[in-house]
Amino acid sequence: MTARPLTVDIGRTLDAGPWTPFQKRVVVLAALSVVLDGFDGQLIGFAIPVLIREWGVTRGDFAPVVAAGLIGMGIGCAVAGPVGDRVGRRVAVLASVLVFGVATCAIGLSQSLAAVALLRFVAGLGIGGALPSCTTLAAEFTPARRRTLAVTATIVCVPLGGMLAGLFAALVLPALGWRGLFLVGGALPVAYSLLLAATLPESPRFLARRPARWDELVGLLHRFGRPVPRDSVFTDAAEPRLPVKPGLPVKPGFPARPCVPAKPGFAALFAPARRRDTLALWAAFFLCLFAVYGAFSWLPAMLTAEGLDVATAGAGLTAYNLGGVFGALGCAAAIARFGSRGPQILCGLGGALSAFLLRGIHDPTLLVVGLGLHGLFVNAVQSTLYAVCMHVYPTGVRATGTASALAVGRLGAVLSAFAGAAVITAGGGTAFLGVLALAMLGATLGLAALRNPLPPLDGAAPAAPAHAPPLAGPAR
Repeated sequence: MTARPLTVDIGRTLDAGPWTPFQKRVVVLAALSVVLDGFDGQLIGFAIPVLIREWGVTRGDFAPVVAAGLIGMGIGCAVAGPVGDRVGRRVAVLASVLVFGVATCAIGLSQSLAAVALLRFVAGLGIGGALPSCTTLAAEFTPARRRTLAVTATIVCVPLGGMLAGLFAALVLPALGWRGLFLVGGALPVAYSLLLAATLPESPRFLARRPARWDELVGLLHRFGRPVPRDSVFTDAAEPRLPVKPGLPVKPGFPARPCVPAKPGFAALFAPARRRDTLALWAAFFLCLFAVYGAFSWLPAMLTAEGLDVATAGAGLTAYNLGGVFGALGCAAAIARFGSRGPQILCGLGGALSAFLLRGIHDPTLLVVGLGLHGLFVNAVQSTLYAVCMHVYPTGVRATGTASALAVGRLGAVLSAFAGAAVITAGGGTAFLGVLALAMLGATLGLAALRNPLPPLDGAAPAAPAHAPPLAGPAR
């Protein structure tokens, strides 16, 4: 009698198993991609004051340049999500990093604002695609009890990259000028994409939903230290069981499993169980990214408009990013213990209040410190929103759901490109900070409307469904 092949529940294997060094290395690879994403994404903010002086243009002239990059990011998000869900998370990450690296290099050769705008748009495609792809990959290589920490540690690399960009700009701008800033800044992700091509694996949960690639998944689990028989059959009991797409290639001798999606896509985000959370996440992303990218793009210009020198203006944005690193990690730790609703709402209110109070501060030192505190609260909210997306959306639409929320958020970022220039010109720093305060207040209301916030996870492994097959591989 032929032995029945082992059925492996990939979700239970990952979520209830150990977080191995191999899995952690994959999260680090994704996080470093996001560091470079934040690094290249914020170089333009440091270059704008120099270009205004060198080319004799105004802040308003740069609004379309900033907007072009943000529009590219929105399109990149929208494209990368479906690509990640259909072709693979690995392909989406590799393509994104290579595109924004090459385009950033090319900006250093530009001779006009139109050329800078076009190349910022192309770079934006890659910058926008990297975030949802990297966070999804990090989430799917991490047990549920550590997922909030892993995703937030990945996202916090955006302000970390921005902080490094500030230090880099302080060294490179005086020595090599703005052209050297972009040429060197773009070469780094191009080189890193080659490293990713050699080392980055595909997501195991993505492979489990592709029977034709189960041999690849068996090899990947062996690298985890959880070997399974070569003829194993994979399922994902925690995920919705969608109908099988007719004609989908399957592993010879075995039927397609019920976890294989017929057609993951945008409509699934508005299923009755998810509609309210999708809309709430969209509102929170839109307003929070309005505030974040308003700061990324216009804080140095705002501070120079208030009479501060370029070095102090750059220090303000660097402090904003540094505060964001501590805020995001602190909020992630609080979410792991208390769930997402309370910590995110408190940080949202803190972001609104800190921006409002900054309106009355004129001392440069206090202003830089206050911007660090504001960045702490705002980035605490923004960075942990991605972990909520990982919780709300199942594997089949996780990249699409995250990318769609981020694409809507990019619309807020695009609006900030024009609003920032107009508000600073019309009302100066006081008006600009007031707008940031209102945006964070609105984002907080969106967070309060979530029906399915992330529950406390610290130290608790998820319970396996009663019908789930045994955990595959040795429990170590």
